Amino acid sequence: MQHEIIISGFGGQGALFAGQLLAYAAMDEGRHVTWIPSYGPEMRGGTAHCTVIVSDEEIGSPLVRNPSVAIVLNNPSLEKYQRLVKEQGYLLINRSIINLPATRADIHAIDIPANDEATAIGNTQLLNVVMLGALIACVQVLPPAAIEHALESHLPPRHRGLLELNKAALRRGAELARQQLAASPA
Repeated sequence: MQHEIIISGFGGQGALFAGQLLAYAAMDEGRHVTWIPSYGPEMRGGTAHCTVIVSDEEIGSPLVRNPSVAIVLNNPSLEKYQRLVKEQGYLLINRSIINLPATRADIHAIDIPANDEATAIGNTQLLNVVMLGALIACVQVLPPAAIEHALESHLPPRHRGLLELNKAALRRGAELARQQLAASPA
């Protein structure tokens, strides 16, 4: 099985780190993976997105035109990527700051108040990991333990003190997504 994922937001929201963490977890699990970051010239506040492909087989091309999942962290990302998600794919929306509606009936739109949840956990910068938790609950691309192991193995030394909060953010995002999936009509 192959999962094609786009993660997009403003610089500083952690879109690139979330994709990199997913890629590390996939590699650690022995999966085939690509991770391609892209960002504007600004360090914070500009655009940042990445594509991640996780597959059981060799990946033919690293390009993602119609992702099976798009994680959108801001309004411009929702506007850009909503239309590209494959039919029956997932659009994971950071409802803490996105005020635009999901307009497609042929995809699964999952609303996660990522900034609010990250703040409640204890660090607003964890919004990306909250959204990553939602991803693994919606599309079982990797087991949660693989992401937690990647956090333990690949979290930069300057952020090691946030390891347990990152794990809590991952679990909270998964819980919120599962609640929405259970409440939505089949």
